[in-house]
Amino acid sequence: MEKKNIDWGSLGFGYVKTDKRYVMNFKNGAWDEGGLIEDDMVTISECAGVLQYAQTAFEGLKAYTTEDGRTVTFRPDLNAERLDQSCRRLEMPVLPEGTFLKAVDEVVKANWAYVPPYGSGATLYIRPYMFGSSPVIGVKPAEEYQFRMFATPVGPYFKGGAKPITIKVSDFDRAAPKGTGHIKGGLNYAMSLHAIVTAHNEGFDENMYLDAATRTKVEETGGANFLFVTKDGKVVTPQSDTILPSITRRSLVYVAQHYLGLTVEERPVYFEEVKDFAECGLCGTAAVISPVGKVVDHGKEICFPSGMEKMGPVTQKLYETLTGIQMGRIEAPEGWIREIQ
Repeated sequence: MEKKNIDWGSLGFGYVKTDKRYVMNFKNGAWDEGGLIEDDMVTISECAGVLQYAQTAFEGLKAYTTEDGRTVTFRPDLNAERLDQSCRRLEMPVLPEGTFLKAVDEVVKANWAYVPPYGSGATLYIRPYMFGSSPVIGVKPAEEYQFRMFATPVGPYFKGGAKPITIKVSDFDRAAPKGTGHIKGGLNYAMSLHAIVTAHNEGFDENMYLDAATRTKVEETGGANFLFVTKDGKVVTPQSDTILPSITRRSLVYVAQHYLGLTVEERPVYFEEVKDFAECGLCGTAAVISPVGKVVDHGKEICFPSGMEKMGPVTQKLYETLTGIQMGRIEAPEGWIREIQ
């Protein structure tokens, strides 16, 4: 299969329709066999559970071309595990064991022509999701569900390099103490839209959400976990039951400890501490690490010593090491890389 005639270097981080997607339906208490289809349109009842009560969960991962020409995905087993957790919390059925990884393999192979070449800076983004598809008018779970997975080639999140961003302390709460902040449900992202639009209108790139209970501890942004570096080189990540367990953040923690020999603290991080950190970053699938240069708390600026021109030195090492693992330049821990043949 030949690669598509795409200007890989000009791709943005947006949707491009590809050839095949995976679809599987849950009905009468059981999943069907599922399989690849060409049709990218979704047809559901006007009263479907997803439309009425936002009963949906999703994931995000990437396929890469490594330096030696292999096509691989990065820790997809953790995406499968997290989707299961989200589905249980939203009273949706979990997929049969092995289905998620099978679907990833099939979707990437069917759309291999869209996997960008090594060195282009682009990747194949994979979006698995599940939603309530049967009519629901009373507030209750749907009886039927659809699981879908599509892929789309995307460019680098940061064109021209990752410049540090400026974020604000949000006046909005992201998640209640015993709510759904720890799952990847569409409802969490819908409620963050007004907050991010507000931040953008005020000239900021992102929000820093504090815990809803006390508003004294750092939680996360609308779609990424925080990672801090102390002035003596320790890596610190916020620990909370109401933040999403980021696969990128967990991987960076391992890299910091086992590849770079750094001390890592996973603990509650009080906002009062933020001014004392040397570096700050946001970690997630799209960019791996987005460096933060400045946090603004209602007019009061906290400027990190790493500055507004480039990533701090520890953040840079973490970024280079993890992307090196993903791209095959650095040997990966066992089980992290799934080759698709």
